[in-house]
Amino acid sequence: MSRIGILGGTFNPIHNGHKQMIEYSHKEAKLDKIIVMPTFVPPHKESLNLVCCEHRLNMCRLACSEISYADVSDFEIKLEGKSYTYRTLELLKEKYPNDELFFIVGADMFLSLESWRNPEIIFKLATIIAIPRDDDSVAELTRHYDDILKPMGAKAIILQKSVLTVSSTYVRDNINNHDALANLLDKRVFDYIKENNLYRV
Repeated sequence: MSRIGILGGTFNPIHNGHKQMIEYSHKEAKLDKIIVMPTFVPPHKESLNLVCCEHRLNMCRLACSEISYADVSDFEIKLEGKSYTYRTLELLKEKYPNDELFFIVGADMFLSLESWRNPEIIFKLATIIAIPRDDDSVAELTRHYDDILKPMGAKAIILQKSVLTVSSTYVRDNINNHDALANLLDKRVFDYIKENNLYRV
């Protein structure tokens, strides 16, 4: 039985905060593999500045190219339509029936899980790995788990340290400022964005 993590998102673009989430989850939850899964159309976000699936996949592959346990997948993209986590997990469980699934989320996502589509299915199929936004938010995540999610059937691993705080929106807004992004974006991803004239470079 393998322990498989799933990190979904628009990855528009993938940045070093995402990479740290992958590396930290792998280490702390002792995962065998992490599937990095760009969404087709996220149900909870505006898609105005969303570049095409091919570009987002390519950027994820570049960013994860040296992470041996990361597997970039077009699974949700091939499903098309809105990407609902419960449905993705149902299909992944069919694909990996003997493995244990872990769904990796940041603090804001963790604090809203009860309002997602069919959360009880999510909780049945995967253990949630929650990464705090800062070192002070661990207690908030723990309270939310104990008071709301655990009574709904959730199982969770709340990690104790935060990762690099950066948003894809900030990256897009500062894409012409190389100095501002030097520690936030993989150079191969930055070069890809420039070469393909993404985000109005």
